[in-house]
Amino acid sequence: MKPIRMMSIIAAALLVAASPVQAEKVLKYAHFQPAKMDQPKHAAAVAFKEYVEKATSGSIKVEIFPAGQFGKDQPTMEGVKLGTLEMAVAHDGAISTVYKPIGVLGIPFTFENHQHAWRVYDSPWLTEFSNDMIKTQGIRLLGLADNGVRHFTNSLRPIKSPADMKGMKIRIQPSPVYKFLVESLGASASAIPWAELPTALQQKVVDGQENGVTNILAASLYQSQKYISLDGHVWSVHGYLINEKFYQSLTPVERAAVDEGTKKAIAIHRKMTSDQDLNAKAILEKVGMQVTTLTPAEIGEFRKLAQPPVRAWAEKEIGKNYVDSLFKAIDATRQ
Repeated sequence: MKPIRMMSIIAAALLVAASPVQAEKVLKYAHFQPAKMDQPKHAAAVAFKEYVEKATSGSIKVEIFPAGQFGKDQPTMEGVKLGTLEMAVAHDGAISTVYKPIGVLGIPFTFENHQHAWRVYDSPWLTEFSNDMIKTQGIRLLGLADNGVRHFTNSLRPIKSPADMKGMKIRIQPSPVYKFLVESLGASASAIPWAELPTALQQKVVDGQENGVTNILAASLYQSQKYISLDGHVWSVHGYLINEKFYQSLTPVERAAVDEGTKKAIAIHRKMTSDQDLNAKAILEKVGMQVTTLTPAEIGEFRKLAQPPVRAWAEKEIGKNYVDSLFKAIDATRQ
């Protein structure tokens, strides 16, 4: 081999060795539903992983931690805040452990239907809300999906009116606004983490709880809850959350992949959850629950008792600016 050619090969090899190799970034992604593809959170997580890894040519590796493997509500949220966990899809009760203003979404009877709720979630309101979370907690709210329209279930009797709830012990997620909601209807509220709920119901620590169809099925709550009333008091959410420092450490291409992957995940998440909500009666009767369907007038009785005091409480305890901002978005997106 000629000396000149040999020198060229050596120079090329040295250049390759000196070139910076892009380090693989690990994005740990936690959620609370079982690792089954019939669960909206997990199906969405798998879609996110597949899209992001492909769109970044593997520079981001997504590791999914389903079924609360990363910890219960507060540890998971603290992980996102501290950056020991890059991303989580968490319900509003979990989010409230680090960011109290999410409680405004617990004000009952606010949305007309799924499409109305989604228009609010996708409006400039979310950008303002996320900017506030970034500023105060270092967490970016990438978007909102459904945690199911919430209904009351119990093991004692059908609930047709607020009077039927008097004396009941109802489990709530760890969020003060849910405590005020339940108590405004005459029941007592007990904050119990999601992971402990099935056992609490089986052992009669509480008589009932409130959740959407997806979560009732995911945790087999129907095994200890005979009655459900489709009152639809709260349009509960799952927030797609990412540590802001991690997000800013990504390249423009990687950030675009995370943003687009989140949109795809949310679309799957919303459709799966809303399909269950819209077929709640048939789905829950099939697993043995006694379903009570309420008329608009009967739901109005719940709204009349619950919404004004809960809204007033939220204005005082969370902040009138947060409440006014939400209701402004609700009014602006009506059709």
